[in-house]
Amino acid sequence: MRLPLPVLRVLEDPGDADAYVLPFEVIAKKVEETVAAGGTGILLQGGVQQELRLPFYEGLLRALKVSFPTVHLHAFSAPEIHFIAKAEKTPLPEVIARLRDAGLESIPGGGAEVLEDETRRRIWSRAKASTSQCLDVQHEAHRLGMRTTATMMFGVGEPVSARVEHLLRVRELQDETEGFTAFIPWTFQEENTAMEGEVQVSGGFDYLRTLAISRPALDNVRHVQGSWVTQGPKIGQLSLFFGADDLGSIMLEENVVAAAGARYRMTREEMERVISDAGFTPRQRRTLYESL
Repeated sequence: MRLPLPVLRVLEDPGDADAYVLPFEVIAKKVEETVAAGGTGILLQGGVQQELRLPFYEGLLRALKVSFPTVHLHAFSAPEIHFIAKAEKTPLPEVIARLRDAGLESIPGGGAEVLEDETRRRIWSRAKASTSQCLDVQHEAHRLGMRTTATMMFGVGEPVSARVEHLLRVRELQDETEGFTAFIPWTFQEENTAMEGEVQVSGGFDYLRTLAISRPALDNVRHVQGSWVTQGPKIGQLSLFFGADDLGSIMLEENVVAAAGARYRMTREEMERVISDAGFTPRQRRTLYESL
């Protein structure tokens, strides 16, 4: 259990009426609210943003570290970092090292979707980064001593074999680097997406089954996180009996899956009750699973 975590996102198409880039003052205000509420970290993602370059990201990280030196910066997905390196025509290891030196402390697994290229191509994820390119970012981050999370967004009409390939690719990289702190599977949320109505969205049964399979498949990844954000508190509670040992964060702000129709919320007290009622003992942690 980690508290609290705002998700600050920049939409990807500059021409979209809903697109925006948050100014630093707005981001700083959100982080200040997080610290005041007892939070220890932020998740900062912005999609593939064509108008921004590496100095922007470096400047943002440095400014956040100066203003909030104790807040853990868990930021920028693998497709984002891949795109930055491509746009800058700069080797990936150099880009990650520069972000690290500017204050980046770990990388989230967002943007992985399903790590199988046929599925990625069908849902337009491959246009941002292929399976190998996503894993290259993770590999280089681990090689540079940075920890990351692994995720899987499933239920986009992919065959079961694609999920298996995803798990095997994560397992293989973890065997090599031991750089993943956790695996976080969640289900596709269709509302307000280009795929709305095109696939049969996975429900609680499929989610719990996939979660349960991921635990022995990824026995080299220490933590598996239950997705109450997409499944709700009740399925989140059940996930603790299907392989999850973590329920993630109490989020002050989240606007990614919320925009796709998932609007579950929990307070700290509610999460502690959900964990306790299931027979477990809640413990607050930091981003890299250090206990408080």
